[in-house]
Amino acid sequence: MKLQVINSPFSEEQVKLLNELLPKLTVEQKIWLNGYLSAPQSAEKVIVEESSQTVAPITKEVTILYGSQTGNSQGLAEKYASILKDKDVEVSIASLASFKPNNLKKITNLLLVVSTHGEGEPPDQAMQFYDFLHSKRAPNLEHLHYSVLALGDSSYEFFCKTGQDFDEQFEKLRATRIAPRTDCDLDYDEPAAQWFAAVQQELLRSTETVISSQQGQVDTKRTKSAYSRKNPFYAEVLENLNLNGRGSNKETYHVELAIEGADFHFEPGDSIGIQPENDESLVDALLTALQLNAESKVTVFEESLTLKEALQKKLEITVLSKPLLRKMAAYTTHEDFVALLEDDIAWKDYVKGRDLLDIAGDFAPFSWEAQQFVALLRKIPARLYSIASSQKANSDEVHLTIGKVSFEKNGRERLGVCSGSFTERIQVGDTVPIYVHKNQNFRLPEQEDTPIIMIGAGTGIAPYRAFLEEREELGIEGKAWLFFGDQHFVTDFLYQTDWQRWLVSGTLTKMNVAFSRDTDKKVYVQHKIEENAEVFYEWLEQGAVIYVCGDDKSMATDVDQTLHRIIEQQGQKTAEEAKAFVKELKQQKRYQRDVY
Repeated sequence: MKLQVINSPFSEEQVKLLNELLPKLTVEQKIWLNGYLSAPQSAEKVIVEESSQTVAPITKEVTILYGSQTGNSQGLAEKYASILKDKDVEVSIASLASFKPNNLKKITNLLLVVSTHGEGEPPDQAMQFYDFLHSKRAPNLEHLHYSVLALGDSSYEFFCKTGQDFDEQFEKLRATRIAPRTDCDLDYDEPAAQWFAAVQQELLRSTETVISSQQGQVDTKRTKSAYSRKNPFYAEVLENLNLNGRGSNKETYHVELAIEGADFHFEPGDSIGIQPENDESLVDALLTALQLNAESKVTVFEESLTLKEALQKKLEITVLSKPLLRKMAAYTTHEDFVALLEDDIAWKDYVKGRDLLDIAGDFAPFSWEAQQFVALLRKIPARLYSIASSQKANSDEVHLTIGKVSFEKNGRERLGVCSGSFTERIQVGDTVPIYVHKNQNFRLPEQEDTPIIMIGAGTGIAPYRAFLEEREELGIEGKAWLFFGDQHFVTDFLYQTDWQRWLVSGTLTKMNVAFSRDTDKKVYVQHKIEENAEVFYEWLEQGAVIYVCGDDKSMATDVDQTLHRIIEQQGQKTAEEAKAFVKELKQQKRYQRDVY
């Protein structure tokens, strides 16, 4: 439709020029022009000076990248991509492992959702992108508008460091923030929704489709189950058996939960999140030590509770962190407490294995009221346990493998919040609040006959039970090799009859075990891998996918070093070539880790 001179404020010459221009504009250009003309700003404000201030992007094309170790970042990225697509935004979404860093030059708007792993390290899939962005090859990104959502755990010293590093590096490369970075703790739903609402407002403010923060939540009509982390399903405990034999140094429990009616959908590699409660006796001791009234009314997460209820059911009291100690310092003049905070080595040594009851015993009194005290504490984080069963084989149940955490410190026995509940208090017939936690980074190969190599120690065996139960149910005949390690053959060979049955049926092709305390020489899974280096490398050449599940600081690190060494020696490669080979395995999803 052409613009007419009649009833318009334009001259005939201006109308002619507009009629020549308008048909040539794209929809995106028209939207931008409409937003610009309607904005209360002078032409001089169009010029954007070099600055770190937030500037509205000028396109409705968005790239969302995620770096995830356990699946949280990926889940959020996919949720936000879906919401934006519903608002007619053109969205591209990818893992940092599959995104080519040079493509940063081709995009205008970037949303990055990334977690921090271990002691401030990027997750596996983000390593290559992280290294590129911090290298001399990183390009000038002055054309790029971006925002970072960082996930982490505030009990670690380097809380959200990966997200912070990305945010600062993008700024150094002259990119412009769409919205400020948000750092999320384990209970990330609300701050993440607020970040996304701010991002949406900037992305869509030139249109009439600005979305409120409430609309940043998932539409429940899209979900297959009404139950989630914020609304857990109360599952009945069907079985709670100690897998370790008499005389073992460990207690590892096989737990079976009834999930009929939950409408859960999960795959091997996923986890179950459990919302635990603190031990009532520990709560009572803490209240006594702090001289606080258990029946005092407090408000926690917009809910009115007694102080005892809040400490037992809602708040974390067993983990000490630097941020928490700093907040506590405002309520004491205790010289030793102040000195502890000022000494980096001393406070790190002090907090290991200690909890709030230790603080109360060592540094009381504190001058807080009950409400001030609870305001310092964070929500009890859910505990994630790898699913040890196939839903195809057990449709109304989910099985878990839970190792009891127990140690002594300063003359007092300490128990894991969740594992202690299952080993000391929870009985068959009780119910526990659970939800499904997806982990797309720990999955069986799409091509079913691909060989798999499964490496785990202790409770790290759990997902492999699910893997093989699934393959058995589907009749998959691909090769499967299991490396398992624990302390003693007689007492600690977890799920021994299952593995033996699968070896006989052919579902499991090979199995090597390492029991570290059965001989004077400690033998671990990495030693068994090295003993079989030639065959191990042959499987790699045949396209095998490697899985590692277990402790990150010792087992997973040792296995990783062994893997590099085998590739270097058997493949006749240099150390750098072996490193590149392993990176390629990760990019191809042929080296997957579920470590903690």
